[in-house]
Amino acid sequence: MDTNTRFNLFENELGSKFGKRFANASLVVHQSSLPAATQELVSLRASQINGCGWCIDLHTKEAAAAGESAVRLNLVAAWRESTVFTEAERAALAFAEESTRLADAHQGVSDETWAQVREHYDDDQTAALVSLVALINAANRLAVPVRQKGGSYEVGMFAAAVN
Repeated sequence: MDTNTRFNLFENELGSKFGKRFANASLVVHQSSLPAATQELVSLRASQINGCGWCIDLHTKEAAAAGESAVRLNLVAAWRESTVFTEAERAALAFAEESTRLADAHQGVSDETWAQVREHYDDDQTAALVSLVALINAANRLAVPVRQKGGSYEVGMFAAAVN
């Protein structure tokens, strides 16, 4: 554990039990028809907004291992000013931002963004997207307070930690 990390949830019995159940909930989303690339991009963008180094590290490396291009990963933070994302991905990224920044916007997710999501995603994919954004924001709120730093993640490490 990094000397700056306050607490290792995976080494605590209660934290480990919670982590396994959390992983099981996320498995429902990962096995959904929401494209895997979209899942990683959305998780990466919410984690960037929340300043979660651990989750940024995890999702960048998992996406790269799954074949995501460095160009797209590098442009997630500036997706509006890039040409490398599909309209469906742009709708998902807008939804991720607005859902993550609930306290910053009086309306939460705008009607325009919601309409774009519904244009590109069916009911199951929409349920998966809503659930994914909730889960990644929860993951960020687990890692940031204990100062779980990014940089040491290895592909597949999270799955091994919660099994």
